[in-house]
Amino acid sequence: MATASEDRPVLVAIANPEHAEQLARTAGDLARATDGVVQIVSVVVKSHESPFSVYTDDAILEQYSGDAQETLDRATKVAPEDVTVTGELVVGNSVSDGLLTAIERTDARALVVGWQERRGRTDAVLGTTVDRLLKRASCDLYVERIGSEANGVDSVLLPVAGGPHVRPAATIAKAIAARNDATVTVTAVIGADVDTDVAQESTVDAQLALEETPGPSVDVQIRLHDSDDVVGTLVDEVADHDVLVFGATRQGALHRRLVGSIPRTVIKRTDRTVILARADDAVGGPVLRQLQRLRNLP
Repeated sequence: MATASEDRPVLVAIANPEHAEQLARTAGDLARATDGVVQIVSVVVKSHESPFSVYTDDAILEQYSGDAQETLDRATKVAPEDVTVTGELVVGNSVSDGLLTAIERTDARALVVGWQERRGRTDAVLGTTVDRLLKRASCDLYVERIGSEANGVDSVLLPVAGGPHVRPAATIAKAIAARNDATVTVTAVIGADVDTDVAQESTVDAQLALEETPGPSVDVQIRLHDSDDVVGTLVDEVADHDVLVFGATRQGALHRRLVGSIPRTVIKRTDRTVILARADDAVGGPVLRQLQRLRNLP
């Protein structure tokens, strides 16, 4: 009999086979923690304006899914070998429509997608696709920067300032650390808008989330910084780590900077892997605005 985890797969959206290994690895980390499965999804777009809109989905998949099927096949070949991996082609009026359909049909536990800085045309899942997923995806959502992969992971940085998105951020931080026998460093900044008690409470909550999330135990370190320069402090901190994981936050100076300055500054100044986490019960809000700023980087 299938377990609950097996019944709720971790979906990973692949639009470009060159990004498949990176994104499938992250999805594999999430699935491995609960003995779950990874389901790779490639979307065949049937726009309303297309003459193919009169065809049934089955007919479109049978006759016009060549590129998407090739992407799916290549992605499956480079997926982690120690987790169960399946693949599915989905027809949708847009990429986001297809992914939302897949989420609802499979009751997915999480979805992993990729994004890139806007430096010309890209085939990564980003922009309006990510915006719509952030608003409507009914599962945990993980958005990973394409192209910046850690060559071995010794330390994962998890900045915190409270809020519901700490849970999924802790989940992926622990999953990555477990595969690499790495340390998760939980950090908070004490400053003008965040007193010592609030910062300590945030780190305690994150540590509890790390303990409660499934998977083997990992080494956890707590690091508190006392500085009014929250952005500069965290940018300096990131240099000592291989992966940065964060989600939307709830209050204080760190909240405002995670929504705005921190992602923009970190992306420009680090080659570290960056993953953003959004909880399954969130609808739009700060993380949506955060991604909108990210995709408008020069």
